[in-house]
Amino acid sequence: MAVVRCAAVRLCPLAGRAVTFVSAAHSRRTVGLSARRGYVFTTTGSNLQFRLDERTAHSSLDLFKKDTGVIYRILGLDPSKVQDNPERFRDWAVVFGDEKIGGGRHYWEVTVRKSQEFRLGVAEASMSRDDCVGTDSSSWVFGYAQRKWFAMTSNKIVPVMLVGKPDRVGILLDYEAGLLGLVDVENPRIIHNFKAKFNAPLCPAFGLWDGELLTHSGLEEPEGLK
Repeated sequence: MAVVRCAAVRLCPLAGRAVTFVSAAHSRRTVGLSARRGYVFTTTGSNLQFRLDERTAHSSLDLFKKDTGVIYRILGLDPSKVQDNPERFRDWAVVFGDEKIGGGRHYWEVTVRKSQEFRLGVAEASMSRDDCVGTDSSSWVFGYAQRKWFAMTSNKIVPVMLVGKPDRVGILLDYEAGLLGLVDVENPRIIHNFKAKFNAPLCPAFGLWDGELLTHSGLEEPEGLK
């Protein structure tokens, strides 16, 4: 008989519901220190490619499809059973991409159709692992919860007027221009954008409390956005 123990309970700030992570008999891919990837530092603007970084993934998240996808497991691992790493998010279901972006113009897409509660965007690579993306001044995200889109940074939420929920969305980052945009991939246009002053290396950032997300990088920026 598996022993199930409560590991952590945190409140998702927008959805207003408790998220409980528990340990159970559950298989998770473990990666030895020698096999782990370090961040790749990117300053150019062409065809950014990244995978999700297992070192940063909260214990409720599993990576799949060669670390391009992430799935939320409500029966996650007890954090004490996950390999200790100072880069891992401890309280929130967050994972970073394995790129540090210090300049340039970059574009990637995310398939979101299998999740009803998530956040997508960028965060400073040095962001506190005790915070959630969107709640501090070092992260900028677009999210979906309670069937509504929003933009969030510094714990401030701005509704995004997007009708329905597409299967896939794009993220456009222009580091020097201080632009982060949510992109309609069917009819390429920026739906909503942040204007910020980026002063530190950024990583693609993802929060997930339901279902799964699949990332698509190495893409050309759609012509309609240039």
